[in-house]
Amino acid sequence: MQNITIPAYAKINLTLRVLGRRPDGYHEISTIMQSIALKDTVSISKSDRGIQLEISGADLPSGPDNLAYRAAALLQHKYNFPGANISLVKKIPLAAGLAGGSADAAATLLGLNYLYNLGLSPGQLAREGAALGSDVPFCVLGGTALGQGRGEALTLLPAPARLWLVLVKPGFAVSTATVYKEWDVNPSWRTAAPPDEKAALAALHTGEWQQLLSTLGNELESITCRLYPEVAVIKARLREAGARAVVMCGSGPTVFGVAANETEAVQIAARLKNSYPEVLVSHTL
Repeated sequence: MQNITIPAYAKINLTLRVLGRRPDGYHEISTIMQSIALKDTVSISKSDRGIQLEISGADLPSGPDNLAYRAAALLQHKYNFPGANISLVKKIPLAAGLAGGSADAAATLLGLNYLYNLGLSPGQLAREGAALGSDVPFCVLGGTALGQGRGEALTLLPAPARLWLVLVKPGFAVSTATVYKEWDVNPSWRTAAPPDEKAALAALHTGEWQQLLSTLGNELESITCRLYPEVAVIKARLREAGARAVVMCGSGPTVFGVAANETEAVQIAARLKNSYPEVLVSHTL
C-alpha cells in the first residue's frame, strides 16, 4: 500500500460535567462524547523525504504547530519510517469545540499505522494520541464513549439512534483556558443543574430517544454564555426554530440543536443560515 485516505470525524459532547481542578493544572471531567458525520479528510502517501503537510479549506499552519503534523512526527520518531506526504481537506469549522484538530491527528495516526504496517491496535493508537491532546484518544476510537480524567480515559457505550443535528457557529472563537479559569474563580457562574449523566447512560443502554434528549447538557455552558452572551442567543434561537434539545459543543462557541429528522433539521438550519457564518446539518454516527 502506497497511499490511504481516512475520514476525520468531528465530535460533540452529549453531556459534560466538570468535577474539579487536578494537581497537574487540568480539570477532571466526565463527558459522553459522540462522533458525528461532519468530517475532514486526511490522505497520506509514503515518502522518503520526511513529513510534508498540505492543507486546503482553511488557513492553518502546516508544520509542528499542526496536530496532524505532530501526530505523524510522533509515530515517525517512535517507529522510524522515512516520511509521509499528508493532504488535509478541512470541512470542520475551526476553533468550534468540535475537536477538528484532534480528529485530524487521530486520522493521521490511523492512516500511518495502516500505511506502514506498524501493527498498533486501536487502543495503542489511542494511548499514543493522549500525548497530543485529551480528545485525540476518542477521535481514534470514535462512536460513543464516556470520557473521564481529562477526557482521555474512555469507556465505549452503545450508540444512540441517529440524531439529526443543526450546528451553529458564530463568527468568534472561545478560549478554552479562559472558560476553565472562570469556572475556577467564579463559582457563582456555574450551573445549578448539571446534566444527569447517569440518566443519559441509562437512556443509551435502553435506546429511549426522548429520555436521552432530556438528559443532554454541558456544565461549561453557563460560563461561556457569561463570557460570550451570543452563545445564549444562539441557544434560544435554535429552540425557537424548533430544536428538540440544544447543547453547546465543548467549551464553545458552536451550539447544536437536535431535530426529529433530516427534513426538520434542514428547516431549522434554513431559519438561521442568514444570521450566522456557519450553519451545518449533520447527524450522529
